[in-house]
Amino acid sequence: MKTWTLFASATALAAALLAGGCSTLDERQREWIFQPSDRSWGNSAAMTEGMEHVWIDFDSKVTGERARLHGLWLGGAPESADTPVLLYLHGARYNVAGSAPRMRRMHELGFSVLAIDYRGFGKSSKALPSEDSAQEDARAAWIWLAARHPQQRRYIFGHSLGGAIGIDLASQVHDESGTIVESTFTSIADVVSGFKWGWLPFGPFITQRFEAIRKVKDIGAPLLVVHGSADSLINPTLGRKLYDAATVPKQFVLVEGGSHHSTGSIGEAQYRSALAQLFRMKPPSVLAAQEGTRAQPQAQPTAADKLLHDTAAAALPHKI
Repeated sequence: MKTWTLFASATALAAALLAGGCSTLDERQREWIFQPSDRSWGNSAAMTEGMEHVWIDFDSKVTGERARLHGLWLGGAPESADTPVLLYLHGARYNVAGSAPRMRRMHELGFSVLAIDYRGFGKSSKALPSEDSAQEDARAAWIWLAARHPQQRRYIFGHSLGGAIGIDLASQVHDESGTIVESTFTSIADVVSGFKWGWLPFGPFITQRFEAIRKVKDIGAPLLVVHGSADSLINPTLGRKLYDAATVPKQFVLVEGGSHHSTGSIGEAQYRSALAQLFRMKPPSVLAAQEGTRAQPQAQPTAADKLLHDTAAAALPHKI
């Protein structure tokens, strides 16, 4: 949490001294909040083995330039209309490869998963990300996903900072089947207010606000909020406040002992139960069994079956 604490104290100092100008202050906040890099947890090559690299190109209205996003796709084959797809939005500091373990967990829970890097991360376009550009990146990825999987139920998932980005996306679109956020906050101002220097009047000087608490009221599909009780980076009370503010069908899952990084793995059973209750998702094993049943060859009708069918059809009224 040292970087976030540095953000709080530096923002407060800038507010007090009015030094550096608005442009510099905004850039510093973007650097401290996103911490963009090409770093990932552990051996990225091993973690992403078997995943497909995808590229998403679009014209950015935020910058006026052509943008390119790099993503990873982890999907089942063959895919049916019963297989939901998930847009995964990662948090700060690490690139998309660092999210590979979480991607695999969501895949094990039944989703095909697309995860993207925002501009400024990994192999995506080089730029200093902002709240506006990251939200635009998420929208571009959602459009890409919908165009390639129009028959599937599509979900939004965000971890930490990605949860705030995901809630913004869910408040803007109308074709999502649900939203899942893990270890997410209500707003940047609320996060920083809990730091050592949080009592200082820095609020008006925050340019990257990420006010998920305001936008969550505008989402139109069910919401699952997951938080670890031992999260020392984002206080679980912020996740609960986010849940309380939502007006759609919703569920709050508190994972006992879950940290900011381990909640998904520790709470996998709770995840599975919540997905079944809130989204009526079936375990992958059940879906596979159903697909196998559908794939079984149908028995050929006998002469008696044909006679019965013809007799019944003759008795039905003709369509208009």
